[in-house]
Amino acid sequence: MFNWFSSGESQRFGKELAMFILAELSGSADRRADKFTAKAEKVLVNADKRVRDFKTQERMNFYKKAKLANAFLWTLKDNGCSEDYANKLTDWLSVRL
Repeated sequence: MFNWFSSGESQRFGKELAMFILAELSGSADRRADKFTAKAEKVLVNADKRVRDFKTQERMNFYKKAKLANAFLWTLKDNGCSEDYANKLTDWLSVRL
């Protein structure tokens, strides 16, 4: 019963995933839009694999999914990602969860 509310691992993964995406996209933000889009697609493919791997290891319920998405969103925002792009990335993540 209490394991249902244990969201520490989900929050850790949300922060880790956000930092991975930020690190991979940090140098490409000043590039042209088409090059940035190509780089972002590659990064999101790798991130999607990480999400699938995490889902096989951790049993997710809606509470854990919400905590993961919230940690992901606020890590992006706290590290300088624009609010609009952070929301789009969080929507992307929510679909995969």
